[in-house]
Amino acid sequence: MTTERPDTPDWVRDAVFYQIFPDRFARGRSVPKSKHLDEWGAAPTYNGYQGGDLVGVVEHLDHLRDLGVNAIYFTPIFQSASNHRYHTHDYEKVDSMLGGDAALRRLLDAAHDRGMRVVLDGVFNHASRGFFQFHDILENGPDSAYLDWFKVAGFPVNAYHLDVAPNYEAWWNLPALPKFNIQNPEVREYLLGVAVKWIEFGIDGWRLDVANEIDDDEFWREFRHRVRAANPEAYIVGEVWTDSQHWLQGDMWDAVMNYHFTRACLSFFSRGEVQLDELKRTSLFPLPEPGAESFARSIERLHGIYEPEITAVMLNLLGSHDMARFVTLANGDVSALKLATLFQMTYLGAPSIYYGDEIGMQGGHDPANRGAFPWHDRDSWDLDLLHETQRCVALRRSRAALRRGSFRVLRAVGDVFAHARKLGDETVVVAFNVGSSPARIDLPVHDQAADGVELADPWTHARRRVEAGVIRDLEIPARSGKVLATP
Repeated sequence: MTTERPDTPDWVRDAVFYQIFPDRFARGRSVPKSKHLDEWGAAPTYNGYQGGDLVGVVEHLDHLRDLGVNAIYFTPIFQSASNHRYHTHDYEKVDSMLGGDAALRRLLDAAHDRGMRVVLDGVFNHASRGFFQFHDILENGPDSAYLDWFKVAGFPVNAYHLDVAPNYEAWWNLPALPKFNIQNPEVREYLLGVAVKWIEFGIDGWRLDVANEIDDDEFWREFRHRVRAANPEAYIVGEVWTDSQHWLQGDMWDAVMNYHFTRACLSFFSRGEVQLDELKRTSLFPLPEPGAESFARSIERLHGIYEPEITAVMLNLLGSHDMARFVTLANGDVSALKLATLFQMTYLGAPSIYYGDEIGMQGGHDPANRGAFPWHDRDSWDLDLLHETQRCVALRRSRAALRRGSFRVLRAVGDVFAHARKLGDETVVVAFNVGSSPARIDLPVHDQAADGVELADPWTHARRRVEAGVIRDLEIPARSGKVLATP
């Protein structure tokens, strides 16, 4: 464990991420397509491909720019025999269905030209049955040259009979996902080499799939050392759904996907009225109690368990490929997503938008949460939600206090929650009313703004004066948020 302050990438403090599931975002015009694809926009299936690719992303970067996005996180892009590509066949080759290495080169150049960073998904805990070294074991049994790349308990290797447990270590005992023997020096060197190769190719960081399941701190320390040597600003973010202090001491990862943040937002902004069956299919269950008091406890706890340098770069998400979409979980209540997005864009850490959430895409658990982006059906877009998301992102990007300032809870009572962000002379106050009736409050701003200071609504430009440390008689309509900021 290091005793130094964690060194986290400065650019992440200014980042607004957008998560893309490549097969479902957009088809590029120049990438050859198989004749055996599902129709674009068809109901998503576990195994079917809809043909999205990296060139399609390049052709729609203006949508991300207009949204205010300046960083992209991709689920896996390497060669695989699955639409989600978590079953990796070749870590050193971008899948040809996505356009191959040339498409990634084009994407990186186009994104970097627009000031956008690109983070890839590293699936280093397990490979697939099609991964060459495991395939060699299937072909050659105990005579394989790669026997100790995995932990095989017997022969013949049972990799395909689903009614019989695999006789090798596999992720969640799924035969399609043999788990690497991370203690093997050859395996370690191979995976570290993959990590460095793509950093040197030009990516800006790694999201680490089920990273806590590689229970080897020295591997992660060496991973960080090698990746940061190749790019001192590389972002390393793990996928862990629980508290993660063990890996966030400054010597392994920079941050994790902040699912505790997701849980708190879903509970508060939906008032606990959620699709319980869908919720129970994820580790988001159970949610905290609804109400501002519980929300404040959850958020202040998150604010307190990590060093400030870590909290500043946590990946704060409202949706991902591993959960039903936020609006679906919230029983179709779009106002819950609007309010949560305003909080997300005004809280500490790096916000992440799951592709399509900004236009109101819905869907239950996998595969329904991985639908095709409806470029072909713009009438289905929720333009009001899109515009609200754009203005919340623009607010964040226009205010340094929202990206780098201090955080303080000002009020947490019943349906009303308010917080402040402060950096130097700049103060931003954000108040939420999740209730079904208007709220009128006197809001103490403590030491966040001096008496006599006028705070203005950034959208209506209406002004309110701080008097005796209080903004008096502040009205917040039902199911809405209000922002006041120094000019």
